[in-house]
Amino acid sequence: MKLGNFSINLKTEFTRKCIGDAVLKLLKNKSIDKLRISEIAREAGVSRTTFYQHYVDVYSVLEDYLKMIVSEYLTENERLNFDGKFFSFDHIVFSFKFFDGYSDFFHTLVNNRLHSIAFNAINDFMNEHIKKEYKNSLYILYAYAGALLNSFLQWIEDGEKEDVFDIARTLEGVI
Repeated sequence: MKLGNFSINLKTEFTRKCIGDAVLKLLKNKSIDKLRISEIAREAGVSRTTFYQHYVDVYSVLEDYLKMIVSEYLTENERLNFDGKFFSFDHIVFSFKFFDGYSDFFHTLVNNRLHSIAFNAINDFMNEHIKKEYKNSLYILYAYAGALLNSFLQWIEDGEKEDVFDIARTLEGVI
């Protein structure tokens, strides 16, 4: 039974995830500039043509992978109904715990000095989803998002030793 575009979208999403997973796996042993598209395609179980149907380079794979994570974050954030309360203790804890579920991805970014991918993604997120609601306090919002992301990445880099609740109390007091 064919479900129209739904089955196509699931296949496309699956393919994108496979390519993203392949890049993450390969980045554990190689630097990004040493990765080859044919190697990524082979690891993902797709052709080079399929790779290029979705991406222009390895960086675009990582950016897209992060967009898939952020999309899931938005869905979960909406389900929990934070209702724009981004500066709250509970939202900080939620953010750390949610993104910790993707710690392998973030460890890979950090270990490969690809922090800019995360920072570009958070700025894109702000522009696409949040900016309209915070016109009068846009710089505060960007400062908060940057502080949250930078703190999370540092926590990852330090081996996630500190308690998330302690970090949330500290950040809540700063912004």
